Amino acid sequence: MFIDFEGIDGSGKTTLSNLLAGRLRRLGYKVAHAREGGELQAPAARRIRELTRDSRLLELSPRAEFFLNVARDAQQLEEVIAPALARGEVCISDRYLYSQLALSGGGRGLPVEELAPACAMASRGMWPDLVILVDVEPDLARLRKRLGKLKEGRASDADSRKGLAGAGLGVRVREAFLAMARKDPARWLIIENNDQPLWALEQRIMDAVVARLQGREPQVQRISPPPSTPVTPGPVTVDSVEERFFQALDSLEVREPSLAVWMLGGLPGLAAHQRRLGAVERFPGLAVRSLSGLEDEASWALRELLAKVVPVDVVASLAVSASPRAMVLRQQLYALSPGEVVAGLKRNGSHEAWALREQALGERRLVDVLLGLAGVEGDTAWSVRELGIQKKLYAEVARSLTGLSGERVDALREALLPHDRLSVLRSIVGLDSPFASGLREQLADKAPKLVLRSLTGLTTHEAFALRERYALVTKEAIDSLDGLDDPRAWQLRETCAERWPATVLSSLRGLPLTERVEALITRILGAAPVRLPLLRNAYGVISTAQETATERVIRPVFSSQSQVSV
Repeated sequence: MFIDFEGIDGSGKTTLSNLLAGRLRRLGYKVAHAREGGELQAPAARRIRELTRDSRLLELSPRAEFFLNVARDAQQLEEVIAPALARGEVCISDRYLYSQLALSGGGRGLPVEELAPACAMASRGMWPDLVILVDVEPDLARLRKRLGKLKEGRASDADSRKGLAGAGLGVRVREAFLAMARKDPARWLIIENNDQPLWALEQRIMDAVVARLQGREPQVQRISPPPSTPVTPGPVTVDSVEERFFQALDSLEVREPSLAVWMLGGLPGLAAHQRRLGAVERFPGLAVRSLSGLEDEASWALRELLAKVVPVDVVASLAVSASPRAMVLRQQLYALSPGEVVAGLKRNGSHEAWALREQALGERRLVDVLLGLAGVEGDTAWSVRELGIQKKLYAEVARSLTGLSGERVDALREALLPHDRLSVLRSIVGLDSPFASGLREQLADKAPKLVLRSLTGLTTHEAFALRERYALVTKEAIDSLDGLDDPRAWQLRETCAERWPATVLSSLRGLPLTERVEALITRILGAAPVRLPLLRNAYGVISTAQETATERVIRPVFSSQSQVSV
């Protein structure tokens, strides 16, 4: 029997396929998994995959990518799948030729009728007996992917070629998978991995597979049981968002406790902090990372409590804060995580920051120092960059230019382009200059995700023209609107509220709770009142606005009290 698992990145298909392989083996079946433990079993297929994921290959066309991916699957078939089936074993694959039709056709927009013959030839007529499509909301899948990167120690800002296309690619690929499943319901089994425990999904898949193996035809249907999260009755209002969000989050905590902590990231307020404290014993690193951007007394106390327990995570939670308290904590943590400390000194040109950099340079930590020089000017900073050039640390030098503008900076960017275009592109965030404009235009169709994110904070005609060009293609066009109170920004939000609801909500963060903000929150949540990513982003907007309003009231009061006491 040939079983194939399909789904977008972050859907959980790899985990579920490996769980199924283990369960079948324990029942006595001989099982071959073509991607055991997440690794392709054919060495040649692994080499091809490395090539198709290499983000530096910006000129690799969608057609060339398609043929390379088909070659990878053909090699897996020749070397692993066909021999296993010939031996009478159960063979499980994690992606097959369906993925190439979904990616190149649905995702990249190539005509499916032109792709199908190549897939048919590569298949040699061997198609799965059962295709299990693990379906998931793309917003939730992205959160799981980010958490997975953190757990595996992978760079959070490293992109594959698919990643450079932006989050819209995953949405289109998902739509293509669902369309294929609807056309062939006897072969495809669709399960939803949104709000069900992993063990329940595993058991449902197991039941369906064993029924097939025993010659019993199960009813092939979409597995979509009633949501386990109780829904509070009544219309969604701004006042009810907090209750709904934490109700849904507490339900998630039962199924995916680490993801529940991860979703607290940057959220202020007592309710969020109480849940962090409840998670400290099991997930100290995630709990403290969720303090990023928070500088209230409770957040500082938790950082200081965990400083020696999870120093790397505490440093990450400081983000780019240059407050005296943050600098004291960095000085204390340098001995435990020196690289992370100096890499986190972005936009910090203080005497204390330079003392840490000099210490790191003395310990030959040039890479980390360069990464922490973003936004820092001065002769000493330029001397460090020149040393980086001598050492051929081109990507790190390019990153050190982030937030800087001027002829000297752009001249260096120009010189670095042949070495690392993507790092140079990352360095132009928020910049309006002839160099930045030219680079965006050059790479817009090759790396739209990074190009659109580089528009953050810009309100120029060119910036809005680019956003409008890609607004319905990928969500990063809306990401770049974060905190903007501009008529053109509002027009884009209104236009994309149904296409990218979670991103439209997050783009409101930092704005006061005006009638227009509240109306958009209510509109989006009214259409999907139980989707956790939407509730999270809405709560983030509301709680941040309320905290800001409270601070504005408190500060004048304390100021007047101090004047009286004097």
